[in-house]
Amino acid sequence: MELTFANNKLRKQMNQGKAMVKAYGPIQAKRLQIVLTSLRAAPNLGIFAPPYSKPNRCHELKGNLKGQLSVNLIHPYRLLFEPLNEPLPMRPEGGLDWHAVTAINIKGVEDTHG
Repeated sequence: MELTFANNKLRKQMNQGKAMVKAYGPIQAKRLQIVLTSLRAAPNLGIFAPPYSKPNRCHELKGNLKGQLSVNLIHPYRLLFEPLNEPLPMRPEGGLDWHAVTAINIKGVEDTHG
């Protein structure tokens, strides 16, 4: 899958080991590297769709983060991203067609619980 980043600072943090460790700490950085490698290797987001999403639990967000998805990192943090495909692929019955999402934009690492 194609990954882009919200800004240059985030791109550097997500692609350079030292910058990642400095920004997120060694344990979170290791988890981030695993998740990013998995996302890059996937042909589409459908591989992470429930019920296949364990242990990362990829899921669509609600409320003010609607339209974004997240992947669990070290609790309570999540890797936030949004699909980049234009037009946004939708299923006939409604909702995002995860199997048609082939590009995402990484928004950042956040605690979405508060």
